[in-house]
Order: sequence, then structure tokens, then C-alpha cells
Amino acid sequence: MKVVTTVEELRGALKEERRRGKSIGFVPTMGYLHAGHLSLVNKAKETADVVVMSIFVNPTQFGPNEDYESYPRDFERDRRLAEEAGVDVLFHPPVSEIYPGDEILRIEVTRRVDVLCGKSRPGHFDGVATVLIKLFNIVQPDYAFFGLKDAQQVAVVEGLIRTLHIPVQLVPCETVREEDGLAMSSRNVRLNPDERKEAVHLNQALDAGVRLIESGERASAVVREAVRGHLERHLRLGEIDYVDVLTYPGLEAKETIDGRTIIAVAVRFKNARLIDNKIVDVH
Repeated sequence: MKVVTTVEELRGALKEERRRGKSIGFVPTMGYLHAGHLSLVNKAKETADVVVMSIFVNPTQFGPNEDYESYPRDFERDRRLAEEAGVDVLFHPPVSEIYPGDEILRIEVTRRVDVLCGKSRPGHFDGVATVLIKLFNIVQPDYAFFGLKDAQQVAVVEGLIRTLHIPVQLVPCETVREEDGLAMSSRNVRLNPDERKEAVHLNQALDAGVRLIESGERASAVVREAVRGHLERHLRLGEIDYVDVLTYPGLEAKETIDGRTIIAVAVRFKNARLIDNKIVDVH
């Protein structure tokens, strides 16, 4: 595995691969890798000839009171895991390489961001879109792999690629879960043992919503209240941030469930905010 820290090094490393006709798969991450990230690498290895992973904690997607400085980082551990997973090129740039200063434009995402996490994190997806446009331009991948645990991000990326005609194929990948159903996340390490036991109810609440839909329920409000009710009955340490039922990937609210639909939840614990979702196709 080749580790590079500059745009010039990365482009040099990929130039020969492209000349030989190799396809490039890209897995963008903020590091502190877990099995969810590594499943994206596995999918990339199945799909593309060369796998590039970036590890970059992007400052522009953190709000003023969010956890940029305390976001978990352990590059040596990440480097080892990436190499064991079969990453070919690991891109680990400093902030100054991605944001050299004197930026002359600002990216603003105007749709799919006023709900779910975007509702309470104004500007977050502007930062996500900004860094991804930069990374897509730097790597120029054929495929980009994103986990559906952050389904709103996937929806925004889909819109970004389509709107700007970026020549990359988006590959959404299913959420990887612990044995008890908790969605894997870099923030799970911040849960204390009692919070960790409670956290399984995010997945269980979503499953309750899915079962309702599969049994024929089509009222969004009924499904939403069933999911919220499960969380309210079982959470003692966690506080519900949101529960919602929306179209997907459009992320629009509709009274009647029809077509591809997402049930999404977020719960705040003392030192971690967890998100999870289930996507169902309704015909």
C-alpha cells in the first residue's frame, strides 16, 4: 500500500494506473476505521482495479459547537487496517493541502438538507459537498463508495454528482451492524456501558417501523409515532433528536408512504449522537 499526503503525489501514483486502463475505486473517510469502512473497501475491491482511500477529518463540515478537535483520530491504526483490507493508495493530506487558503467560491447545498441531520446542522452539508468536490477532482475515480448509515449524505452526494455531471458512479453500500444490530460508527466508542445497551433500540425501533409498513400501513404519521414510541419506552439515558419518514433520495415529507421510503432516527447520548435508518421500497 502506498501512503501519500499531497495532491501531486496522489495524481502521480494514479497516472500510470490510468494509462494501463485500470479503473479507480474511491472510499472517502474521516478515519478511525471500523468494519463498516472496511466493507466499503471490500466492495471497492470487487468493483474496481485500484482502491484509493482518503483519511481526512474535514473541518468545514463541523459547526462551531461540534466535535472537530475531539473527533477520534489514530492514523497508525487506520493505516494498518487499510493495508490489511487491501487498499492500494491511502491519501492522508493535511488540512492545508485540501484548503490552501484564499478560497474564491462557496458551495451551498439547497435541497435535501433541511431535514434529518441537516436541520440541526446548518452548513454541514455545504462542507461535505465542498470537500467531496475537491476529492473527486483530485482522485478522479470511476466509482465512489458510501455507506447508507448516513443515508442523507448519500442522497446529497447523489444530487451533487447528478447536478455537476461529475463522471463518477456512486455505489451506496448497506449499513454494517454489530451482532446486536447497532450500526457501526466511529462515535460508538464514546458510549458508556449503559448507553451502549440502550443504543440497540435505535435499530429495534426502526425494525418496528419497517414491520408496520410491510404489514400494509401507509400513513407516515402512524409509522413515525410507532418508532418514536419504541424509543420513548426504552431510552433512559438517550434523548431523541428526530424521528422521520421521508421519500428517498428526495427526502421529502409525504402523508402517504409510496415508493422508496426512509425511516430515520437520531439519538443524543452524553458524548455521542447516533444516527440510523432503514430504507424500504413500497409498491
